[in-house]
Amino acid sequence: MNLSGHTKPFAVLGHPIGHTLSPVMHNASMQELGFDGIYLALDVHPDRLMEVLPSMGLMGFAGVNLTVPHKEVAFLGLEKLDASAQLFGAANTIEFTDEGMVGHNTDGYGFLKALDEAFGKTVKNDSIFVLGCGGAGRATALQAATEGAKTLVLADIDAERVEKLNTEIRGLTPQVEVVQAFEKSEQVELCRECDVVVQASPVGMKKDDPSLLPPEAFREGQRAFDLIYMYPETAFLTTARKAGAEIANGLGMLLHQGARAFEIWTGVEPDVPAMRNALENAVYGK
Repeated sequence: MNLSGHTKPFAVLGHPIGHTLSPVMHNASMQELGFDGIYLALDVHPDRLMEVLPSMGLMGFAGVNLTVPHKEVAFLGLEKLDASAQLFGAANTIEFTDEGMVGHNTDGYGFLKALDEAFGKTVKNDSIFVLGCGGAGRATALQAATEGAKTLVLADIDAERVEKLNTEIRGLTPQVEVVQAFEKSEQVELCRECDVVVQASPVGMKKDDPSLLPPEAFREGQRAFDLIYMYPETAFLTTARKAGAEIANGLGMLLHQGARAFEIWTGVEPDVPAMRNALENAVYGK
């Protein structure tokens, strides 16, 4: 990597930020493309985010990604939002334009691309079980609803969060059946009936975290997708696999949401194979 006064800086902002693999994949792609840029990871407190972002634009940053807990902060703080950010009520990608900053959300795109890549199918006409209805779970549920899912089962311990998401989905796609699930026994029964199971809670980010669902929640013919990408297989995925389900972790979602962000910033198609290889090296030690 040859840095100069012409090198375009990009970054991901979060708090904390040490877990991110975004610099790994973006720098690998830019190196393969011969693109004169560098991608950094910066820890910014959410209280300072809307001060920092305009300053980054003034300093010449070519694009910024946002991770927890900044996506909702940016959504509320930005004047201009792409339709994708408006849909999810969150922005994970900041584009700097002559007219100012524009917030985008590439998570839904990445989610669908990852499902199709892993299983050969997305969510159309399927029953989807979403475990954890916070930021990431909310985004995947809304994306599934707009993509033609038949039924959405929303599972969480936070009734207010589920009810809010339920209202959003009904307002956006009234034809989609929405079921709320709070008790564990009810969740197990409903999960087993679904075609796709999405694990969107933070449980699993620690290696010794147990699966939130027992083996009887899964069956053959199911597709189980865990948004967590730091490990090849979480306890949730191991449990699902042993029960006969097909499984995939969140690496594909990270990959494709990042690739879409780079296209938004630059108009250039990234080197997706280089990005994937760099991620797999980081996660699987290949």
